[in-house]
Amino acid sequence: MQEFYSNGKLLLSGEYVILDGAVGLAIPTSFGQSLQVEMAEGPKILWKSISVDDQVWFDAELDAYSLEINQSSDLETARTLQKILRQATKLNHDFLYGTQGYSVVSRLGFDRSWGLGSSSTLINNIAQWANVNPFQLLRNAFSGSGYDIACAQCDSPILYHLNAGEPIFETITFDPNFRDQLFFVHLNKKQNSREGIAQYRNQQFDKSILIDNISEITREIQVCSNLSEFEVLLDTHERLIAENLNLVPVKSELFSDYPGSIKSLGAWGGDFILATGDSKTSHYFTEKGYNTVIPFSKMIL
Repeated sequence: MQEFYSNGKLLLSGEYVILDGAVGLAIPTSFGQSLQVEMAEGPKILWKSISVDDQVWFDAELDAYSLEINQSSDLETARTLQKILRQATKLNHDFLYGTQGYSVVSRLGFDRSWGLGSSSTLINNIAQWANVNPFQLLRNAFSGSGYDIACAQCDSPILYHLNAGEPIFETITFDPNFRDQLFFVHLNKKQNSREGIAQYRNQQFDKSILIDNISEITREIQVCSNLSEFEVLLDTHERLIAENLNLVPVKSELFSDYPGSIKSLGAWGGDFILATGDSKTSHYFTEKGYNTVIPFSKMIL
C-alpha cells in the first residue's frame, strides 16, 4: 500500500493580489488529507472519499485506462476527479498505463465546509502518487496562485509569490508573542475560491500599487511583535482590498460591535476569518451563531 499526506492551508495576507505577484503569508494547518492506494483486481479505479466523521461522502468507479466514469455517487465530483487524473496522466504517461486496477481511499482531517484545501490537498496527494509536479497539475486542472500547494508540502509558515507565473516560496518563522490572542472563526459557509478569483479578474484598476502595499504589509506582519501594530496591519490590509475590489469588510457587515480586529482570509465571503481577541472571543462569536472558533496554536501546524 502507498500512502500520501498533504497539509491544509490558510492565507493570512495577500488574498486576490497574490495572483498577480504580491507576497502573501500562508500557514500550513494541523488539519490535512491523506490518500491510500492499493492494487486491485481488474482495470478499474475504486475511489472512496471519507469525511472527518468517518463517513463516505463520495465514491466512484472509473476505468483505469480510459478514466471513463463507470458509476459514481456524485457526477460533478466524479468529473472533477476524472479531470485531475487525466491531467496527471498527461504529465506522466506511465501513470495509470496498462490494466492494473487500484483501490483508493482519500480521508479528510477537517470538515469539508472549512475551506482548508480539500481540493489542493487532493491535487498534491495525486501528484505524489503520479510522480508529477503538483503546481503544474494545479495549473492544468484548475487555476489559482498555488500557495495552497506550497502549504500542502511545507511544515512551517511560508512567504509566497509568483514570478512570471512561477511559484517562489520560502519557509519562515511566524510565531508571534501574542499568538494566544489570535483566533480563527468559521463563517458557517464555504466560499468557492474559483468564483472569488473570477470576481477579482473582472475588476479593472491599476494593481501595481496595491501589490506593493500588500507585499509590504505581509513583510511587516511577519516580523510584528506588538498586537496593536498587528491590528493596524490587519485593518489596513482589509481596507485596501475592500476599496480596490468594491467589497464590504466582514467586520462592517457582520461584526461591527466587535472590539478587536477582524480580517477575511482567502476568498472573501466565507470560510475562516482571523480575529484578535481574548478569553471572551469564543463567547462573542458563539453567541452570534458561529460555533467554530479555533485558537491560533491549534490551527497552525
